[in-house]
Amino acid sequence: MSTTVLAAGDHFVLPRLLADEVRRAAGTTHVSVRELALPWPHTPFGPVGEVHEASGTEDELIQALQGAEVCVTQMAPLTERVLAECPDLKLMCVSRGGPVNANLEAATRHGVAVCYAPGRNAVATAEHTLTLLLAAARGVGDTHTDLRRGVWRGDYYDYDNCGIEIDGATVGLIGYGAIGSRVANVLAAMGAHVLVHDPYVARESLAGVARQVSLDELLTRSRVVSLHARVTEETTGMIGAPQIARMPRGSVLVNCARGALLDYDAVCDALDSGQLSGAAFDVYPQEPVPAGSRLLRTPGIVMTPHIAGASQEVAHKAARIVAGEVGRFLRGEPLAHCANPEVFTGSA
Repeated sequence: MSTTVLAAGDHFVLPRLLADEVRRAAGTTHVSVRELALPWPHTPFGPVGEVHEASGTEDELIQALQGAEVCVTQMAPLTERVLAECPDLKLMCVSRGGPVNANLEAATRHGVAVCYAPGRNAVATAEHTLTLLLAAARGVGDTHTDLRRGVWRGDYYDYDNCGIEIDGATVGLIGYGAIGSRVANVLAAMGAHVLVHDPYVARESLAGVARQVSLDELLTRSRVVSLHARVTEETTGMIGAPQIARMPRGSVLVNCARGALLDYDAVCDALDSGQLSGAAFDVYPQEPVPAGSRLLRTPGIVMTPHIAGASQEVAHKAARIVAGEVGRFLRGEPLAHCANPEVFTGSA
């Protein structure tokens, strides 16, 4: 008996990548795979029904899911309406770090297991963080912009305009999860003294790489601070003007985690005053960044458009992780990363 799977990909995690990995994971079990192409990222994600950060429409997903027991996707919206109109659906696999485009409560009521793909972009995000950190520390953003305009500025060699080296510098990481720990390992190998503030990390896991300290000590000692925390009620807005004021004058601040962690106006003020010498961001309080934002006109900022987790390897990893869940589902095995494991009843 064949199981019907919808591979609802997009321009990053391609439908064909999902489909190929599902067929590979199914092994000798026969599956019929349909493909649906969603418009992200050419069209920004947003709310669809009651879920956030989704792509496509409920109508197109409902049509594509008719008769399908499984959906593998990155951005498709799993809403109450979709669940109500797709009674054959048993498994939804979201190839992201969390199933933010799924109504988990409704899925549980409808008996649909929802899986996700933790750690899929940890390497890519860590590498991108290091790229931005080094660029901000050495003023790459402004020098690059000047050269593209045909301006060669000798004053970038002035002592007060020179960047800083990582070797021998104290670097503070706020958060030490899958991404922060990778960043710490590279920085330590480069000769940095790495401090970490993360109330959830075991001290023994830092041995030989970093030292756990209070947030205040991290801020007052670190010439470079990089954010790697999750957004919670406690961490929202955790770095603002008072915290930046505690950092050594001429420090560098990096955020590739979430825009809600940081007061960006306070960063611009600190760059204007010289309290910060540089900053680098991949995430923002509003995306896309509005045309009138101070971030676009304040010197010293290196910016990328929320692409830290974007690499070809991430797309392949994401497809493999969710396809692995489909294979387990077909074999009646426990799911590895299920957000509501109580609904899983075994093979289709």
